[in-house]
Amino acid sequence: MEPTPKVEKDFTALVDAQLPIAEGLVKAGKLAEALESLATLEKQTRNSADGVSNARILLANVNFCHQAGDWKLLQERVVLLSKKHGLLKTSVTKMIQEAMSLIDKTPNAGVKLELIETLRTVTDGKIFVEVERARVTRILSKIREEEGKITEACDILQELQVETFGSMEKREKTEFILEQMRLCLAKKDFPRVQIASRKISLKFFEDAAQHDLKIRFYELLIQFSTHESQYLNTCKHYRHIYDTPSVKENPKELAQALQNSVFYVILAPYDNEQSDLTHRIYEDPNLGKLPLLKDLVKCFVTNELVRWPKIEEIYGPTLKATPAFDKSEGGQKRLKALHERVIEHNIRVIAKYYTRISTKRLTQLLDLSANDAEEFLSKLVVSKTIHAKMDRPAGIINFVPRKSPNTVLNEWSSNINSLLGLISKTTHLIAKEEMVASITLSKN
Repeated sequence: MEPTPKVEKDFTALVDAQLPIAEGLVKAGKLAEALESLATLEKQTRNSADGVSNARILLANVNFCHQAGDWKLLQERVVLLSKKHGLLKTSVTKMIQEAMSLIDKTPNAGVKLELIETLRTVTDGKIFVEVERARVTRILSKIREEEGKITEACDILQELQVETFGSMEKREKTEFILEQMRLCLAKKDFPRVQIASRKISLKFFEDAAQHDLKIRFYELLIQFSTHESQYLNTCKHYRHIYDTPSVKENPKELAQALQNSVFYVILAPYDNEQSDLTHRIYEDPNLGKLPLLKDLVKCFVTNELVRWPKIEEIYGPTLKATPAFDKSEGGQKRLKALHERVIEHNIRVIAKYYTRISTKRLTQLLDLSANDAEEFLSKLVVSKTIHAKMDRPAGIINFVPRKSPNTVLNEWSSNINSLLGLISKTTHLIAKEEMVASITLSKN
């Protein structure tokens, strides 16, 4: 940070005397003369590094133009005073902040936009007013959004790299990034949503005072991951919301977060992480308060076949009443995905209990046609979830994996050792019996 210039001369008394005179001229309708009377004093205070007095004069320039209702001159003065040689940064910052406070007092939308663009131009490239530029840009973005120009609003806000602003507080910085994410979602620019989300440190959300931003952050990520059909990530985001203390204190929000966690974890394709998360959710004590959902999760954690018609009959009305499985295009897509997860679960169960099965029997167990059953079976084989080989002419599916020569040899060796052990034990027992028999005969 640059050191504050040393004040060479104090102009407080002169400024105290000159400002009332200038104000009197403004009230008399002589705005130009009033501003001219302050020009020399402004230069003297600037050259002498009297920041306090210089700031008072710059603020007076802005306020006098506002009082006279001359918005065009106000913009000209802001531009002029911000380009002076040897300007005092604190004074210019205060002047820009004062001009920003007048944005909502402009007589019409046209003047408002002109003032905003003037402030954006003045602050462009000046690090000491980067926060002010960000705030003005956000106001402009909001105006464009209200006009229905989502793309333009998003592009305007994307210009700001607020994560590099050292003078901006973390909370305000996070709010800016969340706004960028929200507008990218509205614009359907999904890759940028993910890029923007990585600019936020998750450690920031550990502070209880920031939990409102944490919930907003994960709600935006849920919209993104749902659109991308990243169901496991969606479940994780709901789990973060579920673990938030403010949500745990609200039974309705808690049940909603837990319900959505259940829906999206069973929608996620099977792998070790998904399986582990499903079991952890199943063991959650709060799930016992939602018996229907607990039974639904139980279908996926037990190694038993699940009939899709029964799922539709028992859970269908409840599922379709939720936003996750409503009649929208996305809801129908997720309902279809749930059907696929049920089929995949059934194939895993069959592979666990069968070594060989006929295609006809498999289609009966899965309630599918032969082509559909083969398609789902192939997907699981490709993803290496199960091992299977199909003999199409014979209509037989073999779930036993082919053993490598080393495995076969090791098993043969183990079996031979077991056999020799049994022969040795048997020989010992026969010898023992012969000895017992001979002793008995000798006694007789």
